[in-house]
Amino acid sequence: MSTHFVADTATLTGRSMRHIFRSADTIITTAVTPIALMLLFVYVFGGALRQSTGQENYVNYLLPGILLIAIASGIAYTAFRLFTDLQSGIFERFHSMPIARSSVLWAHVLTSLVANAITLAIIFGVGFLMGFRTGAGAGAWFAVIGILLLFTLALTWLAIIAGLSAKTVDGASAFSYPLIFLPFISSAFVPTDTMPGPVRWFAENQPVTSIVNTIQALFAGEPVGSEIWVALAWCVGILIVAYAFAMLAYRRKVR
Repeated sequence: MSTHFVADTATLTGRSMRHIFRSADTIITTAVTPIALMLLFVYVFGGALRQSTGQENYVNYLLPGILLIAIASGIAYTAFRLFTDLQSGIFERFHSMPIARSSVLWAHVLTSLVANAITLAIIFGVGFLMGFRTGAGAGAWFAVIGILLLFTLALTWLAIIAGLSAKTVDGASAFSYPLIFLPFISSAFVPTDTMPGPVRWFAENQPVTSIVNTIQALFAGEPVGSEIWVALAWCVGILIVAYAFAMLAYRRKVR
């Protein structure tokens, strides 16, 4: 990785982050829906759901899934920002300058990581106010943060594909809707063994369930078993495939 690439990426990331901080409503909007869902499920449905989860403190069970919903919502803005840059002609201007071409994409990726990290911090804060408690040590916290960042990185490269390939601004962000819906068919809200056969099979064999189970176990101080390796395999697999297709779409776009 050349110094040229690092300097160009840092400069372009700074540009994107200034846009984020000038319109902080993007981060607020991304956090509002997951927080509203957390309030709804804890204070309206929580009494009934405690019985199925066996958790007296339902927010402890719920929070990992809410974090994943927030990430799936947040990366839609990455696709939107990339699509907007393409339509404004700024890409052509960048490519006419002596900068590393891949730094243009990496700036959007790093901006996504920072913006989503801020959103997750806000949700964690609300979760603590609602009674979330954990005895997790530093190692478990580092593992949780690492998994969340890896998941964000993987979904961000999916967003890059959408931003490069979309024909309309609505199409750029619409790809995130199925990703936002995935946690609802997982172990994020109730255990999968409460679901009917076909739904249970899908829930147990999609990436969100293994990630949620791993984070729940880490926060509870329980053994994670093989779940963490399944979760990491899903994240790394999605990341590799998404990165490959994103770079292919980028090369076609800038030819």
